[in-house]
Amino acid sequence: MGLFKSKTEKEIEKKMLVKKTVNAMNKQIKTLEDQKVAFVEKAKTAKKNGLDAQYNLALTGYKMTVLQQKRAQEMLLNFEITSQMKDMSMMTKEFLGGMSLLSKEMAKLSDEKEFLEVQKQFEKAMGKAERQAEQMDMFMEMSQESFRTAGGATDSVNDKEIKDLI
Repeated sequence: MGLFKSKTEKEIEKKMLVKKTVNAMNKQIKTLEDQKVAFVEKAKTAKKNGLDAQYNLALTGYKMTVLQQKRAQEMLLNFEITSQMKDMSMMTKEFLGGMSLLSKEMAKLSDEKEFLEVQKQFEKAMGKAERQAEQMDMFMEMSQESFRTAGGATDSVNDKEIKDLI
């Protein structure tokens, strides 16, 4: 069954996997939002009953959930952008393949001067594809740095904001 899949079937499977991943990330973000609400309620209950340790635990849980949600949202955005860039790369690859084919056909039909012009255009397109790959590399490095800095301490969540919610 899975041994002899066509190129189209493989591409459909890849797209389905991307969609499944996006849906899973969105589901996780929703779950974390629900957890934030639950931690606020627990903090209210603990504060009302004078349970300081449980109140502080609920605040810590809230802070951790906020940070996890931010990370999940960043990951989702990173994933979606990367997926779009992959689509653009595929389109560029197909374009370059078509240009190569056209260049070869034109070379057969044209004199050498016209072929040189097509070759220049082809080389220009190849240069753009290389720049696109370099931009993708820079993007990936920047996103990795963003994930590192987003992993900071829970102190970035303001206690006052949480207390105002409660």
